[in-house]
Amino acid sequence: MNIKKILAKKIPQLSKRQRFIIAVLILSAGLFFSEYQFGKGGVFLVFLLALLTPVLLFISNYRDIKENFSPYLFILPFFYSLSFGLFYFLVPARFLSRMLITSLYALGLYSLFLSQNIFTVASIRTIALLSGGRIVSLVITIVSYFFLTNIAFSLRLSILPTGFLIFIFSFFLVLQSLWTITLENRFRSYFFWTLGLSLCLFEMSLILWFWPTSPTVIALFLTGFFYTTIGLSQAWLDKRLFRGVMWEYIWVAAATFFILALFTPWRP
Repeated sequence: MNIKKILAKKIPQLSKRQRFIIAVLILSAGLFFSEYQFGKGGVFLVFLLALLTPVLLFISNYRDIKENFSPYLFILPFFYSLSFGLFYFLVPARFLSRMLITSLYALGLYSLFLSQNIFTVASIRTIALLSGGRIVSLVITIVSYFFLTNIAFSLRLSILPTGFLIFIFSFFLVLQSLWTITLENRFRSYFFWTLGLSLCLFEMSLILWFWPTSPTVIALFLTGFFYTTIGLSQAWLDKRLFRGVMWEYIWVAAATFFILALFTPWRP
């Protein structure tokens, strides 16, 4: 008898959701111990976890991904783990706060894996869950962008290195966000649009570098600007850029600008 058949009978096959849960537990444990156990040296483990996240996604969903491989699937998982891992060091070193952040990370990561699975299937055939996957992906992208922006300005680097960091992760997150609308693997169709939006975010970050307020407020405003530009771009690509949709994003932009002005210490 074939050895593979014998092993298949003795070893129970895990479902896709079970593989996702195991991957989430491994990464969540690594995030928790990256700082709680290893101190400041855990930053190297954070980058390792960020690289491990797309690897575990590929292993957990190998059968579907191999049929229609797309590199865009692995952009958001990498930056999601990286953003949580680096933001982890800005959280007060308390057991309860670490557990809360880790729990939020695990919940978001599992939702992210499910949404990436939806995109994998939707690129092959039409499914009803696509709109839900896009919403989950956008929310996780916004959270990741806020964390990364907060970290970039909290480092207190000079203006050009800060702007360079903003441009790098903005480019990849914008690219991934536009891809979720069309699910096409043609890089040329996204490049110039992605480059233009990333340059806008880069220029805005240079202006905000001089703004006399906290990194959190700056990150909140820049994230609102990111959400507005991405939302309008997605609506345009999805052919639903109506007046009501435009006003929704205009109100978001106005609200974030109001928060920026409100928490800025104006001095004569």
